[in-house]
Amino acid sequence: MVGTAAKSPAGDGASKNDEIETSNSSTRTLTPRESEERQEKSEEKPAEAEIASEEPKEKQPLQSSAISSNESQPDVSKQPDMDEKADLEGPPAMGPIVEVDEAEENFKPKTVTFWLVILSNFVAMFLVALDRTIIATAIPRITDEFQSLGDIGWYGSAYMLTTAASQLVFGRIYKFYDLRVSFLSSIIIFEIGSLICGVAPSSPVLIAGRAIAGVGSAGIFTGAMMVMIPMIPLHKRPMFQGIFGMVFGLASVIGPLVGGGFTGTVTWRWCFYINLPVGGVAFLFLFFMLKAPKRQAQEPVTLYQHFKRLDPLGTLFFLPSIVSLLLALEWGGSEYEWNNGRIIALFVVFGVGFTAFAAVQVLMPKTATVPFRIIKQRTMLAGAFFMLFLAGSMMLAVYYLPIWFQAVQEADPVKSGIYTIPLVLSIVVSSIISGGMTQKIGYYVPSMILCPCIMSVGLGLMSTFQPGISSGHWIGYQFLTGFGLGFGMQTVGLAVQAVLPKEDVSTGVSISFFAQQLGAAVFVSVGQSILSNLLVSELSGIPGLPAQAIVKTGATNLHKAVPAEFLDVVVRAYNYACTRIFLAGMGLSLATLVCALCMEWRNIKKNKKEQRARQRASQLRPGDMGA
Repeated sequence: MVGTAAKSPAGDGASKNDEIETSNSSTRTLTPRESEERQEKSEEKPAEAEIASEEPKEKQPLQSSAISSNESQPDVSKQPDMDEKADLEGPPAMGPIVEVDEAEENFKPKTVTFWLVILSNFVAMFLVALDRTIIATAIPRITDEFQSLGDIGWYGSAYMLTTAASQLVFGRIYKFYDLRVSFLSSIIIFEIGSLICGVAPSSPVLIAGRAIAGVGSAGIFTGAMMVMIPMIPLHKRPMFQGIFGMVFGLASVIGPLVGGGFTGTVTWRWCFYINLPVGGVAFLFLFFMLKAPKRQAQEPVTLYQHFKRLDPLGTLFFLPSIVSLLLALEWGGSEYEWNNGRIIALFVVFGVGFTAFAAVQVLMPKTATVPFRIIKQRTMLAGAFFMLFLAGSMMLAVYYLPIWFQAVQEADPVKSGIYTIPLVLSIVVSSIISGGMTQKIGYYVPSMILCPCIMSVGLGLMSTFQPGISSGHWIGYQFLTGFGLGFGMQTVGLAVQAVLPKEDVSTGVSISFFAQQLGAAVFVSVGQSILSNLLVSELSGIPGLPAQAIVKTGATNLHKAVPAEFLDVVVRAYNYACTRIFLAGMGLSLATLVCALCMEWRNIKKNKKEQRARQRASQLRPGDMGA
């Protein structure tokens, strides 16, 4: 009702208490419902004030112009934001408010089903992370059985290569197709690859199995994160993200220890057999208990449209380019000299292919695997480089610390794994602290800043290792490194969920995991080049000592293969090479700090208040506003 205020039934005295609203020279009496909502609005004033300042005026539901109009106005508060509207194919009701409702509805921490799904999800992530490093201590036995010394590099790189190459494709798959089906299919692919590795009768079959398992692991990496989004509200996710990061870091670090245990007690094949029963149980729980999240109704899609969705042209350029890069880094300095024609050709293929891929992403944005509008987003870009450098510094520590123990401290593979337990424990502790702190204060950037600040100090101290150093030093330095690492392992995934619209989260998650896989693969190869080149440089001038043969001997059998008169100088050369690798890790950690300082400060608690305010505003009917 718009016009002069009507008298209250109680008389003139009561009319003095009536709330009068004036808009464009028009006044009216607020109904009891409006008065109640006005009171509720005043209680939520901080949150709604920010919403009003951020949204265009036509999206603010309580504008005076809407009240004064004589024509019925649509409830614009129910319309989704422009970014969220871009890819929506269903009605506006399937916007962010439904996402909040679904996560709140599915968040049932008091039920057994909830925890079985979460636990199974973490188990799947644990297995694929474990598979990255478990083979490290099993390689000597594998090469002895297959007489395949020339294939050593492929046992690890085949897995990481296919994981990195297919990671972005899974971002598209999770965006357009059923989460439950996609995730379970990824587990099946990983299990098939593990089975092939376990029963492999030859080295080529083992490498093929590793490649297949790598494809499945790419789907699990992204899927494990996507499973949590419709089950846990954003403001509750930091603690779960902390556990997620803890699981990943724990598996990556204990991989060599587990692999050494299986190799020494039963057979190296159990490094892969273990995935079958453990992964199988996780698969069954997810199959029967994981519910597919609500999806918007879509038009029927033809087979060609399905194919086009996966960015076939971009993938055609991307896959050979990234494979060429990883092969060049794997072979350069070890199999071939860096100026060898094969290495140069691989770098050329990478450069041309990646340039073509980038052009496709810009010129064909509707089907782009990496849409430019996402990657240019400040938090997304800084977060991707954060993961790239963090994964690199982590792998330089995790991969080469056992080598230092074996070559310099004369530890066998199992003991070298045991000696890294301080690194494991500190990652576990700091990951949980980071998740709790982020959930308490609402900001994830502080953890991202603490991570490299602490980790760089630890790696810097590790670069001072010397033969015969006391256990107190290498335990303390490890703990400091791992404590810093744990603070940053889960933060980028949370940042992606906070800054991107719902329909872009799967793409953002896959980009961050791709950066992580790429960083691990690239910098492990860089570390190998540093190790080989420095060993050759330090040992080549010693008469009677074949430097290249020492490099190929490896750390495990070093003390048996090197003559006693040369052992001391070889150990010192190994110590120097490993400590330079730790120093390189410190440099990467400092680069991570720069990325952390470039992140946007988003408060996930503030997002919670805004979502509730929007939900309340969307429930106001046009008649309630006096339209």
